Amino acid sequence: MTGASLLPTTTRRLDRSTAIRQARGRVPSLVTGVVRDGELVHSCARGSFAPDVDPLQVQYRIGSITKTFVAVAVMRLRDAGRLGLDTPIGDHVPGTPFASVTIAQLLTHTGGVSAELPGAWWERSPGPDRVGLHEAMRSGTVLARAGRHVHYSNLGFAVLGDLVERLTDRPWHEVVTDEILAPLGMSRTTALPVAPSATGYAVHPHADVLLPEAVQDARAMGPAGQLWSTVPDLGRWAAFVAGDTGEVLSPDSLEEMCEPVAATEGNDGSRTRGLGFEIVRERGRLVTGHGGSMPGFQASLRVDRATRTGVVMVLNATTAGEAQDAEDPFDVLDECEPRLPDAWFAQDAVPRDLLALTGSWFWGTSEGVLRLLPDGWLQLDSVSGMMPPSRFRPTGEDTWVGLHRYFRGETLRVVRDAHGAATHLDIGTFVLTRRPYEPGDVIPGGMHEGGWPTT
Repeated sequence: MTGASLLPTTTRRLDRSTAIRQARGRVPSLVTGVVRDGELVHSCARGSFAPDVDPLQVQYRIGSITKTFVAVAVMRLRDAGRLGLDTPIGDHVPGTPFASVTIAQLLTHTGGVSAELPGAWWERSPGPDRVGLHEAMRSGTVLARAGRHVHYSNLGFAVLGDLVERLTDRPWHEVVTDEILAPLGMSRTTALPVAPSATGYAVHPHADVLLPEAVQDARAMGPAGQLWSTVPDLGRWAAFVAGDTGEVLSPDSLEEMCEPVAATEGNDGSRTRGLGFEIVRERGRLVTGHGGSMPGFQASLRVDRATRTGVVMVLNATTAGEAQDAEDPFDVLDECEPRLPDAWFAQDAVPRDLLALTGSWFWGTSEGVLRLLPDGWLQLDSVSGMMPPSRFRPTGEDTWVGLHRYFRGETLRVVRDAHGAATHLDIGTFVLTRRPYEPGDVIPGGMHEGGWPTT
């Protein structure tokens, strides 16, 4: 990605935020990046780096951010017709003690599967191979009824990596590299560290001394947290999450992954899980991404998809100290360089039959207004009553699919008379007419004889 410029005031405040996080957090080294509209517009590095080494080229282990790549690999297989999200994992990965748990439930951490693999502390131990993985999880890995609640599961993603391998006949990380990383130009994201790479450290909680952390190859547990990456590569991944998917994944599938599915237990509903991503509502914005930690490392990927803005961070400490007075880069951008709305441009012409659909429509006595958007999309806005607003994407001749709220996934169909004029709209069997309950002959159940009282 090429760089772009921010205002000097913005840059100074972002640099200050990084400096505070590194100093107050007592972090050996820290690199941050800000992405807007697919561009890495700011980066900052603080701490100790080898001489003549560009901090932006230094790899850090990104831990559980790895899960987002595995999730995209699973969605690519779904889009290719190789699996269904509602399919039990046992249909593709035999021998698991949670064979009835669906692929979607593993992606959303709602499968009731244990957080870790029974046995040694997996992050600090040499990883098992596939046989060892299945032997170790034979008992003690089913903790709750599937779908009951969110319970974060590294084991669940190890099994999803096994799923990818079985359906492609290749190691999961090769699939991720060839089908996701390479097309996106993420050449510095790898399964094992490639120099220059950071050394992970434990920082003593009561003294300013460091202890190098051992680096383990997680092997079959790798899909839960194996990958190494850099800030520019994570910036490209942030652009992907913001919608710049290239040829890797369809926008519809990405949207599906980023939809909140299940709330994390013990919070007010502001923190939820999607298909491989975490979605957090914070200070009025919806942030999609994931965190990551492995011994000696922490990483963060946060994307405001509404403004196509992302914030990424990598550091080489097992635990970073609190830095509460460090400004959030999102807040800095909101204050210094707020996102302006895209410029409005008139269209040269619009289809006559679609223009004829615009204007007021009534769902019973509730009124809405239908607007025509570019590319044949429709926007239904509520005027009064219980009319649910929604945006509709065209799917065929006289049909659209709803994208929001009550009408999400429902089909809007234009019903026409013998002369081609629209008599009413059908949205998932609900009838919308030009006037309240008129014409009465299209309303199921009929209307009172004589219609509305008139003089």
